[in-house]
Amino acid sequence: MISITVPEPEVTITKQIAPELSNIYGFTDFHLITREKGGIFMFYNDRDELLFVGKARKLRPRIKKHFEDNVSPIKDHRNEVAKIEVCVVEDPVEREIYETYIINTFKAKYNVEKVYYR
Repeated sequence: MISITVPEPEVTITKQIAPELSNIYGFTDFHLITREKGGIFMFYNDRDELLFVGKARKLRPRIKKHFEDNVSPIKDHRNEVAKIEVCVVEDPVEREIYETYIINTFKAKYNVEKVYYR
């Protein structure tokens, strides 16, 4: 049996209730997420339920894109996101493995691809 240990998040940002600074859906700390490195990201609601897992070659632009475009799987659920966790994983094969593992082990609510538990 293969044993997979999910890396600890390097950055966690949470939604601000009444942000004074410029924000995207209540998040003001996007500057804490690396712009140049790849990894995986996880969106959680206020009850700490996993909503969505994704991977990216460049994390910050990809995460922001989920809040801006009209084709994101979470486009109708953006207001539910209360916390974002980011793990830097440079190897693309490892990113793929972690993403699929997390989606299926923790049953991400809005991931529609790579789902084997339904």
